[in-house]
Amino acid sequence: MTFKQNISLRTYSVAAVFLVLIIVTVIAFIFPFGKSIQAPVKVPVPQPKTAYKIGLDSLEITYGSVGNNQNLSSLLSAHIPGGMIDRIARETSYVFDVRKIHTGNIYARITTRDSTKRTLYFIYEINPIDFVVYDFRDSLRVYKDKKKITRVIKTSTGTIKSSLWNCFVENHLDVNLGMALSDVYAWTIDFYGLQKGDHFKVIYEEVFVENTMVGIDRILASTFTSNGKEFHAYYFEQDGKKAFFDEQGVSLQRSFLKAPLKFSRISSRFTASRMHPILRIARPHYGVDYAAPSGTPVVALGEGRIDQLGFHGGYGRFISIRHNTAFSTTYAHLSGYAKGLKAGSHVQQGEVIGYVGSSGLATGPHLDFRVYRNGSPTDPLKLESPPTKPVDPKDMEKFKKIVAKMDLDLAK
Repeated sequence: MTFKQNISLRTYSVAAVFLVLIIVTVIAFIFPFGKSIQAPVKVPVPQPKTAYKIGLDSLEITYGSVGNNQNLSSLLSAHIPGGMIDRIARETSYVFDVRKIHTGNIYARITTRDSTKRTLYFIYEINPIDFVVYDFRDSLRVYKDKKKITRVIKTSTGTIKSSLWNCFVENHLDVNLGMALSDVYAWTIDFYGLQKGDHFKVIYEEVFVENTMVGIDRILASTFTSNGKEFHAYYFEQDGKKAFFDEQGVSLQRSFLKAPLKFSRISSRFTASRMHPILRIARPHYGVDYAAPSGTPVVALGEGRIDQLGFHGGYGRFISIRHNTAFSTTYAHLSGYAKGLKAGSHVQQGEVIGYVGSSGLATGPHLDFRVYRNGSPTDPLKLESPPTKPVDPKDMEKFKKIVAKMDLDLAK
């Protein structure tokens, strides 16, 4: 080996040793000697501290949903004595009738956190907000309560292309809000006569339970432009009653609704001469036909008493209601009647009285609806009825303040 080769070999050796020292130092820095490498530790998710306003520090809770054909006995028989279940059915129906337990509703069982798993509470959710608690700790105690809710004010707008229902679907709005809006204007806007370009803006409250939206609480204010006319609505309570009024304090509620069913279309209007679709002869049609799916609920246009209920020739299943000395209404081609109704029954405005069908002489499911004034037929679409009680003068100042605030929000 030459002198030059010897120098090169020593140089490479020193460099290799230096590189090894660097690698060892880096490893020692990342993984200190004397400590083993461990997998990440999974941190357990803490159990909620309370549920249904019951402390869970030393208890456990399990949830379930009511299955088909399940009742209180099948839900609890494995966890509490049968005699206790009998007591619940016999002694606590005034709080909640266990026969009204519905398939799919949530329930929970709170137990001791030990080997016995003794049942201390059973909770049944009546709906997303209300629940009933069965407390078995000492003696049987049963009570109702509500979950904590929060309300969030929202604003939505829409422009009609075909119908109110389609507008809400197309804009991904909650259709329950559409139902509520149609209820607000049920007496003043003909939703079957909406035109393309009609539009609305509505301020409302959404209800949240545990960060989950469970429904629309109420509409606070809205403006609806239909056929070039603006209709305003403001929520206001007086004498403990909730109602909607226009900007002048006139009630939007009338003696009669605008229509006896929701979200359908008019297939035939009031006319002195129409070709009958089955008989193929020209004859008057003194009513309005609403095309709707079979089974669609039909409601009473106003408060009154049922004069007739039964099969009535070509009208099929038929109901006639006398509202006062001047007005009566009829509902024909029904598929069935609301349970418990008969001739002589008293009905409220908006109460379901029957269901759309095609009984009698009908080519398809629809409602033949007619209005009579002093015995003579009148066009239901032109029916005008007086408003109910307006805002009381003593409440007008308070009402005007609400209107002013809501108008500012509607103008945004």
